[in-house]
Amino acid sequence: MSPEIGVNRPHLSILALICFIISFLIARTFTTLNPTTWLITGGLHIHHFWYGLVLLVIGGWLAISYSSQRVDQLAAILFGLGGGILGDEVGLLLTFGDYWSELTYSFIVVLLIFTSILILLTQYSNIILKEFDEHLRHDIALYFGVFLSAISIVFILDSTNIITANILSLTIVMGCFLIFAYFTQRYRHKRPRQ
Repeated sequence: MSPEIGVNRPHLSILALICFIISFLIARTFTTLNPTTWLITGGLHIHHFWYGLVLLVIGGWLAISYSSQRVDQLAAILFGLGGGILGDEVGLLLTFGDYWSELTYSFIVVLLIFTSILILLTQYSNIILKEFDEHLRHDIALYFGVFLSAISIVFILDSTNIITANILSLTIVMGCFLIFAYFTQRYRHKRPRQ
């Protein structure tokens, strides 16, 4: 992907995210207010995640098949709408029948956080990398990396929960990355230029 695409088109990601949120809220509200309304044809109960899949496929196909601003916007809208409708039934799909599962809300929150961060990183990657580079030159990056690794090791040794141990393992890796990046930056800036 060329850098121009990421810089010139973040509005499409935001448009898709907004449509995702709106369609999720509409689908959840409709199902809450009308819990006994569903489509049965030929003895099959057609869940609305099928409509979401169709919208995702159409939006994706438009996005890869055409190159125009209007079609890109339409593709982003369809993709977001389809994702929201599909996201509404994540609990049903993961539990094989529990539409009201808490997994749906957990999935939506994690997805929204991840997508929002990804959009921000895409939009402001140059500024973030420049500031990160500047922070790594200061000793606080080294201290924070050591602290993060050490505290994670202490808690991982005390934990018996596998999920907690996996999360703490990731924080150890992050801490080691900060330490490594700090020393890499220090070495890179102390070398004489040739």
